[in-house]
Amino acid sequence: MGQATTQADQAEHEGGTELKRVMGPGLLLLFIVGDILGTGVYALTGQVAEEVGGAAWAPFVVAFAIAIVTAFSYLELVTKYPQAAGAALYTHKAFGIHFLTFIVCFTVMCSGITSASTAARAFASNLAKGFGLDSGNATMIMLVALAFMALVALINFRGVGESVKANVVLTIIELSGLLLVIFVGFFAIFGGQGDFSRTMVFESPSDKSTFFAVTAATSLAFFAMVGFEDSVNMAEETKDPVRVFPKMMLTGLSITGAIYVLISLCAVAIVPVGDLAASDTPLVTVVERAAPSIPIDTLLPFISMFAVANSALINMLMASRLLYGMSRQQVLPPFLGRVHRGRRTPYLAIVFTTVISFGLIVYVSNASSDAVEALGGTTSLLLLGVFTIVNVVVLVLRRDRLDREHFVAPSVLPVIGAVACAFLVLPFSGRDPEHYVIAGGLLALGVVLWALTWLANRGLRARKTYFRDPDDLTGGGPVD
Repeated sequence: MGQATTQADQAEHEGGTELKRVMGPGLLLLFIVGDILGTGVYALTGQVAEEVGGAAWAPFVVAFAIAIVTAFSYLELVTKYPQAAGAALYTHKAFGIHFLTFIVCFTVMCSGITSASTAARAFASNLAKGFGLDSGNATMIMLVALAFMALVALINFRGVGESVKANVVLTIIELSGLLLVIFVGFFAIFGGQGDFSRTMVFESPSDKSTFFAVTAATSLAFFAMVGFEDSVNMAEETKDPVRVFPKMMLTGLSITGAIYVLISLCAVAIVPVGDLAASDTPLVTVVERAAPSIPIDTLLPFISMFAVANSALINMLMASRLLYGMSRQQVLPPFLGRVHRGRRTPYLAIVFTTVISFGLIVYVSNASSDAVEALGGTTSLLLLGVFTIVNVVVLVLRRDRLDREHFVAPSVLPVIGAVACAFLVLPFSGRDPEHYVIAGGLLALGVVLWALTWLANRGLRARKTYFRDPDDLTGGGPVD
């Protein structure tokens, strides 16, 4: 026992991190599964079906394929550079352009906070529905969402160990809810209640061709697949990340991809597409139709509440660790890299991201009823742009050879990933123009923040911002 402890301490020292390494393979797998499952599948299944008709499974399959291809690129990079900061760190290592690095960092952070804030609002709505409160009271929903995000911040501050343990409980709950929908749905189908032939029907409410209807739906379905990229920001808190990450990330993606396809199949077979698209709670509608005599549907608002709570917790974990990592690289002000002496958590980064989430919750509370679809589509747009860069970066960084083992992706996969992600970013993929409006506003804010950061850092030595070499895994702190 003493020897094992000594080896763990030595591994932590060699990893060069001030953060505590608490995540083994099991916890990392649950983190990845819990991050991917959540708001997307619970809220957007109906909208995906509306775009393509009964073949709602097809966009989830395409989104899964693109996610798997991109995951290979992330795996090569995270095992090559096992540090917090993720895509932003890889981008700077490849190109060394401060502005591009900052925008990638800001985009990923913003997507996480936006997703968490949307999840907080969904949490409040489900809580109101579950307890029979007035879900139309916007002020009450907003206050509950703000209180929930404050609770998430406290769990985050307590430490990644406590946060990941909470993630384990919430992941099991949300996974059980989805398995319940699948079980009840297929039981009804085999009992003759459903029409499985509907799952083979492609139809779009607009004049889009089948190809563009699928790509437009994939833009929404991809929101349900994102989350695997968050795990790379936990590299400094994972035990033996080089060995653990590949198996756990690919396993987590495969589990969630299978669940999404099964959910979409039974949803469309049980509920006509029009009814599914019109429902604000599509999975509750599926259970109501599949088992009307069993009050299972009364549990789903609470299960959905826990599911979106998990999404919020993991996204805020990611956002705070991303800010911490980039502060240690001096892309962001140094105060964001401060670690609490007792809890060993990046407490100022947690406060900063929580304040931003409060502002987003207030905004979303006054937005249209399509806020989840708009924010979900915007989140996928921003992340698909980041994924395009990451797939290019992994090829660029092949020039950087290390004298230690790491995962290597087949060269053709990053090429396929870059082309596929770039296509889904472009307007002719069938994406809603509103996504570009929201994303453009966020990126404009990013440019302003970049300018302020540059002014704050200009007093550093040589009047430049220096980045530590990512090969130097000896820990953070300003570079002299």
